[in-house]
Amino acid sequence: MTKVLVTGSAGFIGSHVTAALEAHGHEVTKLDLRHGADVRDAALLGRLLPGTGAVVHQAAKVGLGVNVADLPDYASVNVYGTAVLLAAMAAHGVGRLVLASSMVVYGEGAYDCARHGRVRPGARSPADLARGSFEPCCPRCGSSLVFATIGEDAPLDPRNAYATTKLAQEHLAANWARETGGTAVALRYHNVYGPRMPRDTPYSGVAAIFRSALEAGRAPRVFEDGGQMRDFVHVRDVAEANVAALTGGEPGTLTAYNVASGEPHSVGELAAALAAERGGPEPVTTGEHRLGDVRHIVAAPHRATAELGFRARIGFAEGMKEFATAPLA
Repeated sequence: MTKVLVTGSAGFIGSHVTAALEAHGHEVTKLDLRHGADVRDAALLGRLLPGTGAVVHQAAKVGLGVNVADLPDYASVNVYGTAVLLAAMAAHGVGRLVLASSMVVYGEGAYDCARHGRVRPGARSPADLARGSFEPCCPRCGSSLVFATIGEDAPLDPRNAYATTKLAQEHLAANWARETGGTAVALRYHNVYGPRMPRDTPYSGVAAIFRSALEAGRAPRVFEDGGQMRDFVHVRDVAEANVAALTGGEPGTLTAYNVASGEPHSVGELAAALAAERGGPEPVTTGEHRLGDVRHIVAAPHRATAELGFRARIGFAEGMKEFATAPLA
């Protein structure tokens, strides 16, 4: 049994992580802004951390960001907040961190070109997106590409405010681990969904946006052509990955793991599955786009299985059936 501080403990993922830790016999201390407890409060951390064996850091400002005006909040909560937390952990001798990172640190996923092998396309141009050309091309020859699974050692290329701050969190955690000898594990969540997911806001994930539309009797609006490939992983599986991470990693370094189902589906499939479970209305494909979005990002989850013993248990069909009517926050 370990005494664990969970930041963001009342949030969508954090609440499930807290429940899983307690179910596995760990003693959990909860910190969440909803309860007036801010991870940027060094004095508060000084009271909570003594005697703690590990911190599971879920607190964050999420979503891609609406515009540049969001940058200060992302930097304050995600970057400065993590720095304050790590400094307090060092001061109180807490030697293990499990960090909620994200697949957004990769930017675009992995792609293969028939002539040039594995390539990393740049950001899609506004002009291409405006004319409905959604698939990235080979940066060397301009040929079409085939998406592939992306592993943890792929180059990182954050393309929006949230992604940049999540990568900054990883770098700060690596700094902390090197300087203190602590163990840092970064869990790169893919598209998490499940009960208690926040309702539709400009910062919500696509699963919540579709589910909220259906609940209101509206057709889900699918951007681009709906062919964007993602890995949708259930929040209870994510919670179990956090429990497994308490025994993973190596002292003095940060180890990253994809947390995913290993079962990719398109955004269009997601919308169709949820609509079918709720009896409609059927999704509408709009051709709209957002500059911060990437086309395909599909995980290779093998490292988490081999090193943490983690494997997602809830399949897409089972998860969608539950999520279609599960309570939202």
